[in-house]
Amino acid sequence: MDTGLLIALLNPTIALALGASFLVLWLYQRHRPYLVALAAAYSLSAAGFLFQAFTLPIGLMPSKLLSITCFSLASCCLCSAVVARYGRRVPYVGIGVLSGGGLAALCWFMFAQPDLTWRILVINFAFGGLSLLVAAELRVVRNEGPTEMILFVLSLLSGLNFFVRTLIVIIAHGRFDNYADLYTSSYWTTALLSHALLSLLIALCLICAAGLDVMKALKTETHTDSLSGLLNRRGFEERATLVLQHCITARLPVALVLADLDHFKALNDLHGHAAGDRVIADFAAKFRSAAGARGVAGRIGGEEFAVLLPLSDLAAARLFAEAVRTLHSAGSVDGLPPGTRVTASFGVAARTSHEGLELLMHRADEALYEAKRSGRDSVRLFQERPEMVVVPAAALKAGLSSA
Repeated sequence: MDTGLLIALLNPTIALALGASFLVLWLYQRHRPYLVALAAAYSLSAAGFLFQAFTLPIGLMPSKLLSITCFSLASCCLCSAVVARYGRRVPYVGIGVLSGGGLAALCWFMFAQPDLTWRILVINFAFGGLSLLVAAELRVVRNEGPTEMILFVLSLLSGLNFFVRTLIVIIAHGRFDNYADLYTSSYWTTALLSHALLSLLIALCLICAAGLDVMKALKTETHTDSLSGLLNRRGFEERATLVLQHCITARLPVALVLADLDHFKALNDLHGHAAGDRVIADFAAKFRSAAGARGVAGRIGGEEFAVLLPLSDLAAARLFAEAVRTLHSAGSVDGLPPGTRVTASFGVAARTSHEGLELLMHRADEALYEAKRSGRDSVRLFQERPEMVVVPAAALKAGLSSA
């Protein structure tokens, strides 16, 4: 096979394979629209490479314009997808100005004032600007993980490739008078190879990011209680252990609040499980709202809840528990008869020394048991008991003698 033809078919083949991969990922993750945008980007890129390499019956210039239009649309889809993937606001105006301006300048140097060298410059500069625009958006999130940093670096390299490589090769080679001269030049060879390498690396990084999204979603599902929306016991213990260790290292106060819905079994028996579920969901919403973003809240049992409160001492944790208790007991729950009062009991303990989560939960549980034993609908604190002082027998006898 002719080497030139092999190189010409390399990019569209890679782009089609990548486009198909993103399409398959999207079919299994319809809630991630950026994947279908990536599939469209690489499919359009494949069409652009084919139209660039082969002249259609419509003529040479229209074929080249169609090719660059496909590349421009592909670049717009790719930029939008990458930015959207990381939760950033897509800069549609910037993307439109760069891609539209590049196409307008290309048409000018194609039909109004034909100049192949300037066509190469304006379209490469437009694509380089799009790459740097993406890099500017990713700069904010580049430290959030390895894929973010890799994509940020690849966006910078892509921008430099379009700007620096193009200028260096054209300055070294000189002006291009026709496409035959262009296709045999070092510019064309380096363009095909660099674009193939960068597009492959970007796609692999995005596929890796999509895989991480799936893993994160699965981990969230396995660590979240579906009824309450809070962490389940496993998720709570893992997250709370990390936060507690950080508080120990930073020497920050931290407290734990345990809550238990009062007479929940009787409520279930009297009003049905659907009503019980609504009570749990209602209490969890209030619990989560009071805990805020800093607290680690979870449903650790059927009607038992826990929240770890960093930067909180015993007094602050007590205020938190009292606020939730008052709010919960004063409110009404949909589905329960009017006037039905639902209450909860709370146990509070603050970390002392370097104790772990298990001991802290044990002390909070003792306080919770005291709250339920003393009538429920209350908050009890675990107070440190003074250590017993053992007096030696000789000292005791001496003291009695002196008396």
